[in-house]
Amino acid sequence: MSLQKRLRGTGVALVTPFKNGAIDWEDLERIIEYVTTGGVEFLVSLGTTGESTTTSDAEHREILDFTIKVNRGRLPLVAGVFGGNNTALLVEKIKNFNFEGIDALLSSNPAYSKPGQEGIFQHYLALAEVSPRPIIIYNVPSRTSSNMTAETTLRLAHSNNKFIAVKEASDDIFQVMKIIKGRPDNFLVLSGDDFITLPLIASGGDGVISVIANTLPQPFTDMVRAALRYDMPRAQELNFKLLELYKLLFIEGNPVGVKAAMELQGLCGRDVRLPLAPMTENGVHLIMAELEKVANK
Repeated sequence: MSLQKRLRGTGVALVTPFKNGAIDWEDLERIIEYVTTGGVEFLVSLGTTGESTTTSDAEHREILDFTIKVNRGRLPLVAGVFGGNNTALLVEKIKNFNFEGIDALLSSNPAYSKPGQEGIFQHYLALAEVSPRPIIIYNVPSRTSSNMTAETTLRLAHSNNKFIAVKEASDDIFQVMKIIKGRPDNFLVLSGDDFITLPLIASGGDGVISVIANTLPQPFTDMVRAALRYDMPRAQELNFKLLELYKLLFIEGNPVGVKAAMELQGLCGRDVRLPLAPMTENGVHLIMAELEKVANK
């Protein structure tokens, strides 16, 4: 089966659990097993949800090696530590990186610099020229302060077969549909936000890289699979069941909310690293109440 087919459905943006400031390896293993048995199609390690910006390069290597060991090749593994606004340094990082056990890399638009469309295009092209693995483009304007237009995404998709997918978190469904309409064969369009997954798939998209799948993998993957087989009544039923939780998990930032939910489930603690702070008791109570509603629906 091709990698593109294996990346169709639900990918989970794994959290990185901490205890007393250090990585909690026991909890990380528990989480990997939980989401795998919960039905996700692939793993994404060290994206934003994995707090890659507040973990060191040495920790990145340790986390990836540990995840590769626990995964045992069962699911495709995407590494998300390839964002940055210094293209030359990122090129060198990719050249010198050990990709054994990693199937693809996820790379976001350059943040802070706010490049134009040509700059974004040339940045990604430079990565593709040196990457030994396929690349998932990550468009997340709320974090990078620059939107990659549908035209730029399609230009990249048609320019180099290293680009196999886009994780679209612009929340612009018109932009999403333009990409779906103009994409080449085998180029995946994945949602970057849980709440827009159903409309994206209904428009012809392929799945999601999810936050909520850390805490409720089974009902969420069931929703995605129903949508992909165009069983919309079932997909809508499951989507509405989870709807309020999609937003509640983000009211104090990500992964603050999802870690609070996971603590309530006994999966890991809610510890995060500064500048993030653990969820307030009020936020925890809101999530607890919604989890109870989901369990009873």
